[in-house]
Amino acid sequence: MARSNKVIPKRKGGRPATGKDPLTALRLSPELTKAIEKWAAEQPDEPNRSEAIRRLAELGLTVKTKAASNERLRAARSDRAKELAANTIEKIIDPAALPEDRIERKRRLTKGPAEFRDARVDQTKPKEK
Repeated sequence: MARSNKVIPKRKGGRPATGKDPLTALRLSPELTKAIEKWAAEQPDEPNRSEAIRRLAELGLTVKTKAASNERLRAARSDRAKELAANTIEKIIDPAALPEDRIERKRRLTKGPAEFRDARVDQTKPKEK
């Protein structure tokens, strides 16, 4: 009887694969690790640390931020930027100038020339009537 030419693949050494998802390593502070473990202990099925991190990441990705809070934050930042610009401009403008001239100069410096204002894409255009 003829011998079989069947090729038997060699087994690879090492631990067998536990899943098909790629491994992602991260560093966690001891405080964060404790907080994750505490959260996991409060869950009904008490997941291990890896599963707890996966669940928390999924929860974080599904949470929608409130648009109103983003708008308030943007408005607060804008107000702070205007305040800082005004303070800086006050230092630059001639103190001997009339108050009306100082106001007009500050407006020109903060708003910019009309020809540049039309080209700005970060500002909404006024509605035409």
